[in-house]
Amino acid sequence: MSHRFILFLILGIDALILFFQTSSLSISHAETMVLYGDFSFLQLIIKTSMYFFGSNDFALRLPMIILHLMSAYLLYKISKKYLKDRRNRLWLVLIFVLLPGVISSAIIVESAGLIIFGLLLFVYVYENLSRKYGYFILSLYVILGGEFVYLFLALSIFAIYTKQRAFFIFNMVAFFISIYIYGVDTQGIPKGHFLDSIAVYTAIFTPIIFIYIFYILYRRYLTKDIDILWFISSVAFVFSLLLSFRQRIELEHFAPYLILALPLAGEMFYHSYRVRLKVFRTKYRVAFIVSLVFLVLNSLVVFFNKELYLVLDNPKKHFAYNMHVAKELAQELKHRGIECVDTDTQMLSRLKFYGVTNCNTTLLVENSSIEEEESSVTISYKNRAVYHASVTNVNIN
Repeated sequence: MSHRFILFLILGIDALILFFQTSSLSISHAETMVLYGDFSFLQLIIKTSMYFFGSNDFALRLPMIILHLMSAYLLYKISKKYLKDRRNRLWLVLIFVLLPGVISSAIIVESAGLIIFGLLLFVYVYENLSRKYGYFILSLYVILGGEFVYLFLALSIFAIYTKQRAFFIFNMVAFFISIYIYGVDTQGIPKGHFLDSIAVYTAIFTPIIFIYIFYILYRRYLTKDIDILWFISSVAFVFSLLLSFRQRIELEHFAPYLILALPLAGEMFYHSYRVRLKVFRTKYRVAFIVSLVFLVLNSLVVFFNKELYLVLDNPKKHFAYNMHVAKELAQELKHRGIECVDTDTQMLSRLKFYGVTNCNTTLLVENSSIEEEESSVTISYKNRAVYHASVTNVNIN
């Protein structure tokens, strides 16, 4: 079977699953901040999608899914330098699309998906096309947003190591311009968020893969087997850990950089496996199978997350609760002929996306009571009530 066919089969199945997931999610408050907040490049592409496909969940998440699929393809192309066997590159792509952090970035409207694509695009252009295109892309990144500030820092250090004076000057100028325009939050006092950051990293990559990536970066540092992928991954990772000593950091701005270490990890794993006799390869097979099983199980939990409501005492402890309820609530309100409500700010911003606006004639108040009343509304998943509120008409004289 053609390796190209298998690649597009993996991406095709991945896309179908992600499109299916769009119907089960509601817009979150954080996503409304992207959509209705200050202008950004991500906001521009989301609004462009909604202009062509309408104001719906499909149009909202389509750009993120497309960026995700293009990122997977770019990873396949970049990994050719590190994994000569196309079968191994296919395994790497499969692992990439199954990573918990990658799944979330593929469907949630946030900067992580854009950063992953941007980093992979730059590396591909830098290593395969003319360097002038690399300069052009980096210039665009300065304009597009502050998410790539750590890329400029990493490339500056890489330029010093490879003795590229012009490349160093360019990236330092880009770094300081980005800092000046967008800034970097380094406020705070030590609050012990280092272990929290490590825990989030392990959740994003799964414990086994995160530990192995950390090991690979450290081992390559000791052996001086370092290249542009190593610098981009390592500098951002170390900088995130240093910042975590002072403050809680937004890891969606850092984790995408660590994803670039996947080809390095794949190369090292395959090399360690290949140089050993068959009788000594068992532990590597076991480690790979266990990692893959954990990734698949984790993906199933993400894709069938609503079943978790059946075992949770408090529905609000569900990891995806902030991306549920709003769509169903808006549908129920419209079914009752209610087109506008007065409620808390976060829910109001979410309902706005589904056509329920703000007014002072109908009051929507969430409460813990599950008693069925004519003036109440309850949202349930799998026959489990997860949201209950009272709806009251307000007389205005």
